[in-house]
Amino acid sequence: MPTERITFSGHDGSQLAARLDLPEGPHLATAVFAHCFTCGKDIPAARRIAARLSAIGIAVLRFDFTGLGHSGGEFSNTSFTSNVDDLIAANAYLESRAMTSSLIIGHSLGGAAVLKAAAALDNIKAVATLGAPFDPEHVTHNFADALPEIISNGVAEVSLGGRPFRIGKGFIEDVAKGQLTPSIGSLNAALLVLHAPRDEIVSIDNASQIFLAAKHPKSFVTLDSADHLITRAEDAEYAADVIATWARRYIALAPPAPPPGAPEGVLRVSEADKNGYLTDITSSDGHHLLADEPLAYGGTNKGLSPYGFLSAGLGACTSMTIRMYARRKGWPLDHVSVDVNHNKVHAQDAETAVGEKIDTWRRRISLAGKLSQEQRARLLEIADKCPVHRTLERSSTVITELAE
Repeated sequence: MPTERITFSGHDGSQLAARLDLPEGPHLATAVFAHCFTCGKDIPAARRIAARLSAIGIAVLRFDFTGLGHSGGEFSNTSFTSNVDDLIAANAYLESRAMTSSLIIGHSLGGAAVLKAAAALDNIKAVATLGAPFDPEHVTHNFADALPEIISNGVAEVSLGGRPFRIGKGFIEDVAKGQLTPSIGSLNAALLVLHAPRDEIVSIDNASQIFLAAKHPKSFVTLDSADHLITRAEDAEYAADVIATWARRYIALAPPAPPPGAPEGVLRVSEADKNGYLTDITSSDGHHLLADEPLAYGGTNKGLSPYGFLSAGLGACTSMTIRMYARRKGWPLDHVSVDVNHNKVHAQDAETAVGEKIDTWRRRISLAGKLSQEQRARLLEIADKCPVHRTLERSSTVITELAE
């Protein structure tokens, strides 16, 4: 996915470091991603979720909150409120580029922040949280031993995830006042709550409280055995796929017009996993599919194989062609199904030149309904007039060029 490295002004004027992950194909919508407490925009979960969303046409802005990662400012001077204000600043930056966001996603404390921010943003149509606490003060259990020193001295250095951070008294006081119930109840957007039942950092009870405080439309999806940071690739991909599928119902994903000379637009096929064969397929009209290889061939079996797509195209075209003809004739065809099998056979088996191999597709067509034998025979003939059938039977030309 193409990625722009950018900066924009945060709540106090500090420059916040960000990445804008852009679709390789049509840009259909824009989202903002808020990372977890003391994490950053580049953690694996954020990268993977952004990659999956950009693959289906949703650009994603992910940034480091003030004082974290590569962003400016002092972390010890930040608070939950400043995180919310940084999110509002990110939204304003996207508006300045005519890329107004309609989806906002937050992980852990970032999830609590997006709930607060979304209530103040009219353009947000869908909100998704991952492992979010219902009470922002929940994060203080990560440094409970240091709370007396912070309250007494105004600031203290604590170790979080093996890294030192200076936590100020203002942060403690701010999260203590960060009640989310009013914000959740006044959301003018659809809500998706994703949470793992075994989350040991933020318990599943938090998800229940968020869900109950929200009005419809709202949805809850379990992340099963995922950990709080969603470190496993398959968990992040699952979360991204769920978010993308769910968001389509609530955000506008109007596709652009196809380019001249391409009646059905252009298919963009892009590698999703350089260590395997998983591939994203996105059409100009907004459809998204996955291609892969079986486990036996080094793939992860998360999508049809390339030959599987060819077989699917033949089967689908056959079914549609038969239905179209039966409908035009007014024949009582109740249902049609097509089983397709693909194989490579020796040429002599197909009475062609010895030593060659050819591709053979076998179709088994089932027709249900009170059809006469003559009608069934005619529909079998019509199957051979399917456009994809004809394409496979005749020679085709593939023109290839290298993009600059």
